[in-house]
Amino acid sequence: MGHAKTSYVCLPCRASYKQPYSGPGSFDRSCPRCAGPLIHVGSAFAAPRRRDTDAWRALAVLLNAGVGFHKSCCGGPGYRPRTLSEVRERMTYARRAGIPMAAALTGYDPDYLAITASGGRRRGRAR
Repeated sequence: MGHAKTSYVCLPCRASYKQPYSGPGSFDRSCPRCAGPLIHVGSAFAAPRRRDTDAWRALAVLLNAGVGFHKSCCGGPGYRPRTLSEVRERMTYARRAGIPMAAALTGYDPDYLAITASGGRRRGRAR
């Protein structure tokens, strides 16, 4: 049986590559185009089109915040914002609510994030 493959990304080239995963401590992957370092993103990654600069900028923010695309128990990585406007909205919410950036970027719904940040109560709504 062959080795499982996972995705690596080169942000300057806007390219992704599937390669065998050799462990968490290996940083020897380099881009075939520019020879720059590749970033391990996970096995559940779907790359945007190369000409979609907005999606690649959103991806760069996600990767710099420490968000990966690894499979979870349910078979997928969960929600990830795909546009820069979604990323900006969630980053603003994280600053205002005082929650970690990675949690705000991977949460499904900002209302859900508001409920979890307030300890189970919605903010700003009268019941």
